[in-house]
Amino acid sequence: MEIHPSVHRHQVPDADISHAYEHAIAWVKLGADPSRYLVAGPDRAGNLLELVLLELPDTVLVIHAMALRRSTRHELFGDESS
Repeated sequence: MEIHPSVHRHQVPDADISHAYEHAIAWVKLGADPSRYLVAGPDRAGNLLELVLLELPDTVLVIHAMALRRSTRHELFGDESS
């Protein structure tokens, strides 16, 4: 897994991004060519992050990371997690 420099816009530490990726609890495919996924996973303190990943031939590239927003929570979990 690699982290694109633009991800740091929201000031999420790399260690938290890696933890969220490694412990993902929900994901949805957003598109193809390359495959793009919206993922939710916990940071090291247990707070949920949202990540957007690109699945490339040699790696997975994280292009977005921030605290899980309500709209993303709804997209990944539906109404049950409001």
